[in-house]
Amino acid sequence: MSARDNILKRLRERTDGPLTAPDSDFAVVTGRGWSAQERLERFERWISSVHGEVIHTSRGNWTADLAKLLKAKGVRRLALGREHPVAAEARAALAEGEVTLIDADRDVEEWQQEQFASTDAGLTSTRGGIAETGSLWLWPTPDEPRLISLVPPIHIAVLDADTLEDTFFDVIETHGWAGGMPTNALLISGPSKTADIEQTLAYGVHGPRELIVLVRHAEERV
Repeated sequence: MSARDNILKRLRERTDGPLTAPDSDFAVVTGRGWSAQERLERFERWISSVHGEVIHTSRGNWTADLAKLLKAKGVRRLALGREHPVAAEARAALAEGEVTLIDADRDVEEWQQEQFASTDAGLTSTRGGIAETGSLWLWPTPDEPRLISLVPPIHIAVLDADTLEDTFFDVIETHGWAGGMPTNALLISGPSKTADIEQTLAYGVHGPRELIVLVRHAEERV
């Protein structure tokens, strides 16, 4: 009998009764009831606590703020998609600038050297954010593959303020994850982090050393 069969046999022969579904009361993982402002404040507080940077902007002016950010960070080569509105708007705004735009919608083998050696930053859209944990959630696509958020030293993510939700459970429920999801949904809660045996925390060893979130608001903030 295989190890798998042994485990299943032991589960079937439990002496304390059959396995049952968990209680249907999900209050522990949902039902926070935060306002939009509370969600935004919690998201920013938590993601900032792990070295994420938040920049507030408006939907009408975000590309100008993106250009300022790229200049301030010394970004000369930016990887991004083509089809998503975020990528399309960024391309139009940066077309005449000094930043070289690198097409991300290619097979890894075609631009592997560029990704790991000469790309300064990657720009992605996001599907939303989670206030409780200060997390972004992304669904990679061929146009915006996951590597542009995982490989370049700087990951710039564009988040619409009105897509923030209270908890991870709320995201799963609202967007119907049970009915279909990609093979690799990404939850991002800050730049890459790792620690050695002495518990010394280091950033950017196995991924981006900086995460910058451009939070877009429907109107210009006063």
